[in-house]
Amino acid sequence: MTTNEKPTTAASDFLLGGDLRVNRLGFGAMRLALGGRIREPQAGIALLRRAVELGVNHIDTAGFYGYGDLQAHEMIRQALSPYPADLVIATKVGPVLEGGVVPTGQATPEQLRGLVEEDLRRLGLDRLDLVYLRVGGMGRPGGEPIGKRFAALAELRREGLIRHLGVSHVDAAQLAEAQDIAPVAAVQNQFHVQDTGDSDVLAKCERDGIAYVPFFPMGGGRELTGARLAEVATRHRATTAQIALAWLLAVSPVTLAIPGTSSLDHLTENLAAADLGVTADNLTRLAMT
Repeated sequence: MTTNEKPTTAASDFLLGGDLRVNRLGFGAMRLALGGRIREPQAGIALLRRAVELGVNHIDTAGFYGYGDLQAHEMIRQALSPYPADLVIATKVGPVLEGGVVPTGQATPEQLRGLVEEDLRRLGLDRLDLVYLRVGGMGRPGGEPIGKRFAALAELRREGLIRHLGVSHVDAAQLAEAQDIAPVAAVQNQFHVQDTGDSDVLAKCERDGIAYVPFFPMGGGRELTGARLAEVATRHRATTAQIALAWLLAVSPVTLAIPGTSSLDHLTENLAAADLGVTADNLTRLAMT
């Protein structure tokens, strides 16, 4: 093994908010209820229990992850409550459902308390480990102030309903605005091996010790392709999805990956990505993808 083939060391866990130790490869709950193959809650419940059996202790969810009988919060509660002592559940508030499945509005500062209290009730918790303020729609982040809404969540943190705060779908200016109000433990933005446009926010998270949690870590429905990605996958005898996850863990010590799936086989495959040992040489190749 040459020097440039030495595996990049990526710590297996991260101290979220300075006091919650989580495995850097967690689980995103969206596909339990939206866009996956699960058609009845018991299948989602079985998948969640298997994820925890395999070592997952960081689950990312949201109150708006639901359709009909498939509701991520309820499946999490039924599957895992009473919760393991080391399990960290992160949720997002801000988007508002206005009669449909996809959120079309944003909560006012005054509405956020009700959303947090609803998440507490539905998850069966007295305090939420991590609450993100999810900002805007699916366009480019930025362009709107978030101070009043984030301050409303900071007040709920002071009251003890929330342990740590995060922000999602924000630019560097919005992150700084939030940090001026209260400590930010995590940022959840779009970022993956073929979309690194958020590198400035990731760099700020590294400097400040903030967890950076990419949503759509494997492309978000867009197939990850390319000769270099395929080459690295072949060298590691892995899938391109596994390499994409391994790259996220290797690219920065503050990244946490939360791949979602509705398949037990894909769950096992995703979690195996933590052991691939992406090399420094391969990391450089992927950065050029």
